[in-house]
Amino acid sequence: MTEPKPEGRVARRQRRNRAALIRAARDVMADKGVDAATMLEIAERADVGAGTVYNYFGSKDELAVAVLETLMHELAVRIEKVTDTFEDPAHVYAFGIRKVLDTATTDPRWEQMLHRSEVIADAIFRTMGPFAIRDLRMASTANRFRVSNPELVWRMTTHTIIGASLAITEGEVPRAAKNQIIARLLCMTGLDLDAASELAARPLPDLPPYIEGE
Repeated sequence: MTEPKPEGRVARRQRRNRAALIRAARDVMADKGVDAATMLEIAERADVGAGTVYNYFGSKDELAVAVLETLMHELAVRIEKVTDTFEDPAHVYAFGIRKVLDTATTDPRWEQMLHRSEVIADAIFRTMGPFAIRDLRMASTANRFRVSNPELVWRMTTHTIIGASLAITEGEVPRAAKNQIIARLLCMTGLDLDAASELAARPLPDLPPYIEGE
């Protein structure tokens, strides 16, 4: 097998700049919100030239989505640390989608992007999909779910979660309805409503902090 070529100096600098911009944007957007944050302020926080930002991100919205994707990946890793202790593979998947819904309706960095529902649902599908689709397959193999197309189930789930999160944050749906929403989503896996409702109501352990580099 051919050994991969070592990363060149230019590639390393580009990777560092992109990571620095995402970190800076996370901080600025957390402090001021997506709308109030400026690309100039983000560039200054990242210690790069103002024009450099546009070498990596075509717009502030594009940068905001990149920030959200890092948050989604971190959330998936934190969820996995908890669900690795579960014996029931159906509980693994149920816990994951419950935490995604909870985060989308409580984390301001997620809430500010919910109006871009198509973009955010697609980001969740891509970023958290490797975890969720794996969990759907494992639960189906264990005969807890009956899912023939896990990619489709996950695609439908991401759009429902974002739509429901937007309705919750805008006061159109009560936050107390979260378990009902999750139960209906779990019915897409082949569970009946009683079994899905039981899964949706199980206790939610706290998530551990994310350790950078995981």
